[in-house]
Amino acid sequence: MGSVILLLPLVGFGLVNGEDRSKWKEPRNHSRHHHPLKKIKVDPSGYGDFKTIQSAIDSVPSNNKNWICIYVRIGIYREKVMIPMDKPFILLQGERRNNTIISWDDHTTLAESPTFSSFADNFSARHIGFKNTYNLEDRMQKNPRVPAVAAVIAGDKSSFYKCNFFGLQDTLWDMQGRHYYKSCHIEGAIDFIVGMGQSIYERCVIYVISRMLDPNGIWEYPGYITAQGRNSPTESNGFVFKNSAVYGNGAAYLGRAWRDYLRVLFYNTSLSNIVVPQGWDAWDVDGHE
Repeated sequence: MGSVILLLPLVGFGLVNGEDRSKWKEPRNHSRHHHPLKKIKVDPSGYGDFKTIQSAIDSVPSNNKNWICIYVRIGIYREKVMIPMDKPFILLQGERRNNTIISWDDHTTLAESPTFSSFADNFSARHIGFKNTYNLEDRMQKNPRVPAVAAVIAGDKSSFYKCNFFGLQDTLWDMQGRHYYKSCHIEGAIDFIVGMGQSIYERCVIYVISRMLDPNGIWEYPGYITAQGRNSPTESNGFVFKNSAVYGNGAAYLGRAWRDYLRVLFYNTSLSNIVVPQGWDAWDVDGHE
């Protein structure tokens, strides 16, 4: 085993096996001089092409090679949504992230619980919220605390802009692949950013709600923000929080080691006094810090 926590500079994060991140195929900024994206409209009131997000995704051709925008009107979408591996180049565009929300309450395991799942490469989401309500909305006292994932991201070259992620335990399963999060709000209490992704979180709000773990409000039970899962010193994955802010209503560790070679970096990020003085927890690899 090697070091559990490695605080490394950003040098090298732009290249993966010699590939320049700048060559990622991102959705173009289509102006009136470009052919617009094909757009599919989702409206629960029936004034769009589909009433549910999943039915819109199902309409995308397999092995699609051109960006398709699924435009989602304001609403609470009570459904589990999954983008399969063979449907790349989808842009999921909400109207406003606080009012355009995909919500469900499945639970128990990481694999079974996600409200939203994306397994395709070249996926992007903007102005939309993802929520798992199993332990939220006054349900913590009724339901036992178990993994309840709001979103799992497993495709390569995935990006999120001004999106919300709400849950308690394992809120965002940043499973694998290269991911970019910009100006997102991520909320939870236990391991709520977890996985083996190679990801940058830029100008994001990381909000800890660990007071829900302790109804007496004395902050006796701190939470954990990250549980990163690097297995070996040669793996390129890790989490970088850049120009972000960490605060909330309860105490928390910055992270704990889900695998032996956890790599997490908080760079130029504001850490409030909710962060416990120890900072990190070695979890099951104690002694190898």
